[in-house]
Amino acid sequence: MADHGVDLSALPKEVRDQLAELDLELSEGDITQKGYEKKKIKLLAPYIIHTPVEPPGQNDRQPPAPSSSSSQGPPPSGSSRYRERRSRKTHRSGGTRDDRYRSDIHSEAVQAALAKHKEEKMALPMPTKRRSTYVQSPIETRTPPDSSSGSEDETSVRRHSLVLPLPVINPNQPSPDSWINRTVQGSSTSSSASSTLSHGEAKPHSQPKSQPQPQYKPQYQPLYQPHYQPQQQPQPQHQLQHQPPPSAQTAAVTDMLAHSRIAPSENSAPPPDVTAVAPPSRGPRVDLTNNAVVRGMSRGQSRSSMMETADGRGNTQRVPVNSRVSTKIQQLLNTLKRPKRPPLSEFFTDDAEEIVEVPKPDPNTPKPEGRQTIPVKGEPLGVVSNWPPALQAALARWGSTQGKSPALTALDITGKPLYTLTYGKLWSRSVKLAYTLLNKLGTKNEQILKPGDKVALVYPNSDPGMFLVAFYGCLLAEVIPIPIEVPLSRKDAGICQVGFLLGSCGVGLALTSEICLKGLPKMPTGEILQFKGWPRLKWVVTDSKYLTKPSKEWQPHIPTANTEPAYIEYKASKDGTVVGVAVSKVAMLTHCQALTQACNYCEGDSLVNVLDFKKDMGLWHGVLTAVMNRIHTISVPYAVMKACPLSWVQRVHIHKARIALVKCRDLHWAMMAHRDQRDTSLASLRMLIVSDGANPWSVSSCDAFLNVFQSHGLKPEAICPCATSPEAMTVAIRRPGVPGTPLPARAILSMGGLSHGVIRVNTVDKNSALTVQDVGHVMPGALMCIVRPDGPPQLCKTDEIGEIIINSRAGGNMYYGLPGLTKNTFEVIPVNANGVPIGEIPFVRSGLLGFVGPGSLIFVVGKIEGLLMVSGRRHNADDLVATALAVEPVKTVYRGRIAVFSVTVFYDERVVIVAEQRPGASEEDSFQWMSRVLQAIDGIHQVGLYCLALVPANTLPKTPLGGIHTSDTKQFFLDGNLHPCNILMCPHTCVTNLPKPRQKQPVGVGPASVMVGNLVAGKRIAQAVGRDLGMIEDQDLVRKLCMWPTVMHQYLTEALQWRAQTDADHVLFVLLNAKGVTVSTATCVQLHKRAEKIAAALTEKGSINTGENVVLLYPPGIDLIAAFYGCLYAGCVPVNVRPPHPQNLAATLPTVRMIIDVSKAACILTTQSLMRTLRSKEAAASVDIKTWPTIIDTDDLPRRRPPQIYKPPTAEMIAYLDFSVSTTGMLTGVKISHAAVSAICRSIKLQCELYSSRQIAICLDPYCGLGFVLWCLASVYSGHQSVLIPPFELENCLSLWLSTLTQYRIRDTFCSYSVMELCTKGLGTQTELLKARGVNLSCVRSCVVIAEERPRLALSHSFSKLFKDIGLSSRAVSTAFGSRVNLAVCLQGTTGPDPCTVYVDMKSLRHDRVRLVERGAPQSLPLMESGKILPGVRVIIVNPETKGPLGDSHLGEIWVNSPHNASGYYSIYGEESLQANHFNTKLSFGDPQTLWAMTGYLGFVKRTELLEANGDRHDALFVVGSLDETLELRGLRYHPIDIEISVSRAHRSIAESAVFTWTNLLVVVSELCGSEQDALDLVPLITNVVLEEHHLIVGVVVIVDPGVIPINSRGEKQRMHLRDSFLADQLDPIYVAYNM
Repeated sequence: MADHGVDLSALPKEVRDQLAELDLELSEGDITQKGYEKKKIKLLAPYIIHTPVEPPGQNDRQPPAPSSSSSQGPPPSGSSRYRERRSRKTHRSGGTRDDRYRSDIHSEAVQAALAKHKEEKMALPMPTKRRSTYVQSPIETRTPPDSSSGSEDETSVRRHSLVLPLPVINPNQPSPDSWINRTVQGSSTSSSASSTLSHGEAKPHSQPKSQPQPQYKPQYQPLYQPHYQPQQQPQPQHQLQHQPPPSAQTAAVTDMLAHSRIAPSENSAPPPDVTAVAPPSRGPRVDLTNNAVVRGMSRGQSRSSMMETADGRGNTQRVPVNSRVSTKIQQLLNTLKRPKRPPLSEFFTDDAEEIVEVPKPDPNTPKPEGRQTIPVKGEPLGVVSNWPPALQAALARWGSTQGKSPALTALDITGKPLYTLTYGKLWSRSVKLAYTLLNKLGTKNEQILKPGDKVALVYPNSDPGMFLVAFYGCLLAEVIPIPIEVPLSRKDAGICQVGFLLGSCGVGLALTSEICLKGLPKMPTGEILQFKGWPRLKWVVTDSKYLTKPSKEWQPHIPTANTEPAYIEYKASKDGTVVGVAVSKVAMLTHCQALTQACNYCEGDSLVNVLDFKKDMGLWHGVLTAVMNRIHTISVPYAVMKACPLSWVQRVHIHKARIALVKCRDLHWAMMAHRDQRDTSLASLRMLIVSDGANPWSVSSCDAFLNVFQSHGLKPEAICPCATSPEAMTVAIRRPGVPGTPLPARAILSMGGLSHGVIRVNTVDKNSALTVQDVGHVMPGALMCIVRPDGPPQLCKTDEIGEIIINSRAGGNMYYGLPGLTKNTFEVIPVNANGVPIGEIPFVRSGLLGFVGPGSLIFVVGKIEGLLMVSGRRHNADDLVATALAVEPVKTVYRGRIAVFSVTVFYDERVVIVAEQRPGASEEDSFQWMSRVLQAIDGIHQVGLYCLALVPANTLPKTPLGGIHTSDTKQFFLDGNLHPCNILMCPHTCVTNLPKPRQKQPVGVGPASVMVGNLVAGKRIAQAVGRDLGMIEDQDLVRKLCMWPTVMHQYLTEALQWRAQTDADHVLFVLLNAKGVTVSTATCVQLHKRAEKIAAALTEKGSINTGENVVLLYPPGIDLIAAFYGCLYAGCVPVNVRPPHPQNLAATLPTVRMIIDVSKAACILTTQSLMRTLRSKEAAASVDIKTWPTIIDTDDLPRRRPPQIYKPPTAEMIAYLDFSVSTTGMLTGVKISHAAVSAICRSIKLQCELYSSRQIAICLDPYCGLGFVLWCLASVYSGHQSVLIPPFELENCLSLWLSTLTQYRIRDTFCSYSVMELCTKGLGTQTELLKARGVNLSCVRSCVVIAEERPRLALSHSFSKLFKDIGLSSRAVSTAFGSRVNLAVCLQGTTGPDPCTVYVDMKSLRHDRVRLVERGAPQSLPLMESGKILPGVRVIIVNPETKGPLGDSHLGEIWVNSPHNASGYYSIYGEESLQANHFNTKLSFGDPQTLWAMTGYLGFVKRTELLEANGDRHDALFVVGSLDETLELRGLRYHPIDIEISVSRAHRSIAESAVFTWTNLLVVVSELCGSEQDALDLVPLITNVVLEEHHLIVGVVVIVDPGVIPINSRGEKQRMHLRDSFLADQLDPIYVAYNM
């Protein structure tokens, strides 16, 4: 025990403890070899005896552990710091990585697979992150330290660098049984090899031959050798996008990501910092940013460095070359050019119904060829004369005859014996407990517990003695114990399900120890916390001092074992549900007898148990069989294993134990720590039972452990793997071997064959080989079959993998309280190939997958629970974990914690891998690891990963013993609660069952389109007509209705003059502020006089000529109206423009400037404050303020009258220009003639029954379209009073609009969707408050939403429902529809039928068809009628390609004919001819005379059962969406709004979303309204929902802050501006994910 010349045994205890702690750190990879040596020397320095210096390397025998980013300097020597660290360590995970997934051969295979990929040099784009998203908080603040009762990581897998020199056999052996290799040295899977060496540091060490110390032989050349770099300084936010190129020495690291980090070119500046000018909220949104597009002007003309790309429609688009985003997308496209796996066959298409593509079966798929298997029989169960009639009888016997014989030794946290319980004490205490349970719990008269009742046993893993007494006490009292884990908090993984089990079993009582009870979480009152889903429990403390000694005559009743339940063992299934397996008394006894026979247990043996004694092997061997055979059990709790990994080996040595009960992890931990124990001996071990030996990867741990400990006396034949399951109990166990006999078998199988469920020798590709060891023979007295895991239980063929089923008296009887499940699991009758049952005896499903090898040896290759069925092939989760771990996890994966599961997306299972990321792991390393895992799994398992996520360390839900709780992890993933710090989605690779892209048929007018009357192809033509605009002849009626101007005057100016003369003081306009107070009004005469003043100013100050364009730049109000009529009086053409936002000039002023330039305005009319803004320094930063046209401030004009009021020579002259930005980013100005103005005003007047005594309220932006007509024109024409509410005032007072409706008793109101949304979100929860304030909407007859889009049904319904409580009629809300070519096509109005709703099949819409379905049908889309067709308007539905009319309920473009159609586009070059056909076009057949305007919107007309006022059936127009906005993907037409609605439903944190395409990739931008740690959760959810509902693969997911998606004044998303900002890298996204 000398080290550095120091006798370790002579050191003080504290120093020895610190050295042990240091060894543990090294074994866990928490410290580098160098750090380890440094600390060790520092600790030993005071005790070193100085001797001559030896050459380096002589003492350096410890293998170097991987260097880790978390290595620390030497700790302070103070003992308090040490104690604090020590206590923290005991709570933290003890083993980073159990070695059950480790294998040299597999590591080499992974490297070979990666090397193949490396040759391809694929550049995968790395996700873009905002720095704040991945600055990890310290682990301690993320999750509390692991304080579970016993605890650690069952599946946590440990990383180390131990490579043991084992010969590798050639798999191509000539013998017929070549896949079985009967020697342990010939194992194809050698020991616990690291997947790569420790960063290339490992070097062979010279060692004395006598000691079998590990050697370091690189088995392959590492792919790259990273060098650690000094920490870089954090960079400012706006510079994060362009980081300097990696230095030369790390060039090799990024070789695989050849182009994924784009170094900035010399001239490329960092992207502009847009944070400073971002609008504060959605309110002051702008119509256009500085990269808008003008119709008639090529896109991006002004940009310098451009790159041309196709947009999917054949158009060429120009994108900035220096855009990092576009480069990444280009890489993404490059990755998608690889052939997918499996190769796609020709898709089958059915035009009527989309069918999921089913790849044709590959003719080379291996199929089972052997004969049918026959049942395998275990040896008969021997009858021994002195076997007890019941287990309790055995305890009674030993308690009375061998009272001083030790039954159990428990260890304290340091691994020293705490107490030994003798059989006498065990018997007497169990009897006391049984007596207390039956007689002393209630009052004197009542008995709380009766035989057959169920109780919960709640004991920590550190207290086996209390558990043993409680278990046998329950058996003696004939109550049924249900052992469960100690609950630690309400948030324990799976805790609800345990509560459900207790509730379904009728448990009302829980037995526990005093110490455990004190540790349970309490409420402030001191009561035990009520756990979620748990029944109310009464807690009973079973410590001896609380038990009552029975009188001498009281004896427990011990009946012969029968079929009544003895105990219930809980089991968590794959989906997280917990079931209770009931084990009968006779099964319990028979199982003990079978184990005794199989393991050859003898009376008085010693057994070291490291397993959980509450269930499974730990219970069966350590609690039940041990008592039956008077065995002395030494129980080693997990807490001890964490503090001292060698404790179990020491206990075997000290007690000369014959049997040890361990897991692979325990073998690995002992192997890692064995350096300090040169004098331990395992020679006494007759059986080393490996409880998880059924895991195919256990063979590596067994081999490695044997390699190290054979020199300590361990016999190769003592290693006994076994296979178990809660239902079938022990299925098979390897019998302890006889020295000298041949060692058990190995099978080297092809993973490809396994995925098809067949056994194939792996001779071709040694990379995808799996070596499995046998688990011995079937248990005594049992019969075993192998049946197909799915469908009827048909017997497998000899070369087929199937589920093992067992018939035995020693197995579970049922799932308690679940008869249906019980029948399917515990009463299985196997059938032969013809479906005929092979007998009548029932078998139990074990849940294990395997086969029977030569000599009736059983081989297990996986569990049903870990099975992932992907595209008809089976993959084992453990195999995928092993492959992922073989890809250098040391820099990336924290303690080897990886969960693998599958989720069902789009009709197939998709594989998801989630791992905990090591604290401090760099983005580069993590991304590199993820991309390499993808390649390794693709190369070895031939399966594509759907998603790979890395989460912060210690955040995955854990099982009670510290393993990862897979079903909870899966639920977190599906619910969006996983909070990954890195994610990689690869849907393009693994989704291979998408329907075939549609091939469009050539269009032409065929003979089927023959017209007969107004029928097309046998259907009524889809057209609808509004009422007649007709003239009124009766002059008396005209005067009576005050309709004079509407009949006599063609021009609005004449109407205003006439009103100013005949009804001078009639108030036309009332403007309100945020407080609801009238700030200004305009009577007819006031408006007339203000218009005159402005006309005079235009002629005098502005020297404006007739017909010149004048820009009106006003906030919403009466000044705008006066200026409009002033222009008409002066003969100018007004151009109404939204003023720039004073807080966001940089974004809004360029739009103003562009409209001024495009319209060639001669003058600007505005207010004083806006004039100052236009000439300010801030404005100068955005535009050239010196070249503004003449600016006239209209606030204080002198009282002048123009010489004359202009009257146009003809009504076809232009009255005004209407400029608007479409959602596709197109700036379009249309010319509206005087005739159109009169026609539209008259049409609205008739539809809404407007006249002088009426009042309407308007709350929408007055800058274009129907909003402008209602705000400025309609009142002057019809004489009604308009109450004007500027929408921006609602930001200061949300209830302004609704209280105005109440105050003025308004019957008709008009608003925009943005106003409706503001009210719904802001006031929806305050209806009671509004009611108390007297808000009452019962007066409202119609509330019309003005829009140029498909009606937003959900929003309208929400608004109606929310405000129903304050009197809003459910029939009031309706919509209007207008477009650029015709500002008002539909408007609901006051009469006529209510708007109707239909349900359309979304799949048919994608094929440009309409298929009406019932409400609630899958994939149905509700569409609401867009209001009634206005008087004078005709609508027809036309095929956009053939220009021919379509039949009723067919989808086509909406064309409109009406006197108020616009006259044409106003374009910068006057090239109206470009789109002249938009306004004057004719049908290709049918009615070739009528001129129509093309709205650019898709829709359909449906004749309904409702009747018009004239008795005709009502034709309803349904608008589906803008043709310009649609996305053409896979040959189908998608409407962005449909995808966006799906995306917004995907997660509660998605506020708003927008989609667009770029080079055939679908890009989804989502605003995150939750915390930034939710950002990455959205990526898989968005990908899933779009794939499920729209059959599209999302190419890029962009997560941004709220308010980033630009929305115009009408509440419409400006998707093209968003697209331009994204490509120009101006979004400052939180996260950008590039789906591979």
